[in-house]
Amino acid sequence: MKNIIETRIREFIDNHVKTENLEGIWQEPLFAYASAYDPMFLDLRETVSPTHSMPSDFMEHPRTVITYFLPFNEYVAESNSYGEYSSVEWGKAYVETNRLIELINADIQAFMKEKGFKSTLIPPTNNFDPEKLISDWSQRHVAFIAGLGKFGLHRMLITEKGCCGRIGSIVTNMYLEPTTRPSGEYCLNKHNGTCTMCVKKCVNEALFENEASFDRNRCHDMCLKNGEKLKEVGTADVCGKCLSVVPCSYINPVSML
Repeated sequence: MKNIIETRIREFIDNHVKTENLEGIWQEPLFAYASAYDPMFLDLRETVSPTHSMPSDFMEHPRTVITYFLPFNEYVAESNSYGEYSSVEWGKAYVETNRLIELINADIQAFMKEKGFKSTLIPPTNNFDPEKLISDWSQRHVAFIAGLGKFGLHRMLITEKGCCGRIGSIVTNMYLEPTTRPSGEYCLNKHNGTCTMCVKKCVNEALFENEASFDRNRCHDMCLKNGEKLKEVGTADVCGKCLSVVPCSYINPVSML
């Protein structure tokens, strides 16, 4: 069934790209699966937020959390590598990917219903507390639990296709075998302390070499500035400077050592 779901999502993306004339934004997606009762979900109420949702908050008797990563093509990150504000290409990729995730989840929900199962429509963004700036369903943390990647010094998820892209997730009562979480680190800084490029590239001084330090308010302020600058492309309250053209932008750099 995993192959059927993954093929369906790939074909959906291909059709969407052709229909909407969005050639060149995305690379091939990555997929990973978690048991809805993995104990690490409970840990998120300590590590992320006391109000972080559990899969069971979305439906009765969930069994699986499907996660997927839609990596941007290299030109998107390259366009965003310089200057104070996010590039139009980065902003458009952010907006279009959020829309694509919503459409993918709706298509999978229809497919699940045909097969006699249920699934959820979880939004890809803006599901966070506007005061605390903490998500009640962290796509990155959920994808980490599923084995899609590992966290970098920039606090974003690094996958085998890097960190430039967007994550979607689906909770379903269909059983799909969980992915084995990878061992080791994907971040060069965490692996051997050889990289702090993301800290240097943060344009609003929100990141620090001390991994435990992060100024989420400064980060959010920069995202809001970009949202105002890029409002012609949609809701693009995003930045991405720390991700753009760094060793982990497109790959897991530790795997290349």
